[in-house]
Amino acid sequence: MLVTGASDGIGFQTALQLGQSGASLLVHARNEAKANDVVKRLGSEGLAALPVWGDLSVMAEVRSLAAQVKQRAPSLDGVVNNAGVFVHELSRTADGFELTFAVNHFAPFLLTHELVPVLSKTARVVNVSSIAHNRGRVTVADLPVPKTFDGYGAYAASKLLNVYFTHELARRLSARGSTVSTFALHPGVITTKLLQSGFGMGGASVESGARTSVFCATSAKVGASGTYYSDSREVPCAPHANDRALEQALYEKSCQLVGCAPL
Repeated sequence: MLVTGASDGIGFQTALQLGQSGASLLVHARNEAKANDVVKRLGSEGLAALPVWGDLSVMAEVRSLAAQVKQRAPSLDGVVNNAGVFVHELSRTADGFELTFAVNHFAPFLLTHELVPVLSKTARVVNVSSIAHNRGRVTVADLPVPKTFDGYGAYAASKLLNVYFTHELARRLSARGSTVSTFALHPGVITTKLLQSGFGMGGASVESGARTSVFCATSAKVGASGTYYSDSREVPCAPHANDRALEQALYEKSCQLVGCAPL
């Protein structure tokens, strides 16, 4: 199983708990040194892992990351799209994307598409969203840069995009006859660097923050593909997060922007 953003916080705990459950691990960090450090830290817990790396704000590096994963794991049983950012100021990436959208939406969107060929029949794609998606609003015209920017608005919109992508991915995989499933989740209000820098507050432990991701990636009790989870239970997503026409339009626009073929 692959975990992105595994260098600290919820990501490291997710990798740790997956490893303790018996999964073979690929752990992602922004650069090679950080990825090797994750492997070393997991090793001190008696767990083996393979390092992969790439700056998720740069789509060329996302493709490089996917190539590394495919080289190291010809068959994947799980992808946990965990990495995320919260920024206070408008910043454009090398691809011309707003930074929050680049890391939180476009990177997992492209990475998932690149890895579809190596997903096993029972693989799961787990997208770490947030309860913040309830307050998110996004239109096709907001991609790749929101029409108006504020840090929380961009973050909430990116988490809504995670839910929209989960729904559309579930439909498209099913239409292809694939048995791969996908889930979105709220990890809880967890004490992470993102929460402290973005919201100036603390929360529950990172150990608890990883549990729903691990549940979605491994439990036999998960529901239908495309469903949303909190506290390891299926719960309704925001009412406006169920808009099939918008989900399809955002999916197609995202494919165009990152340069991948629709499923």
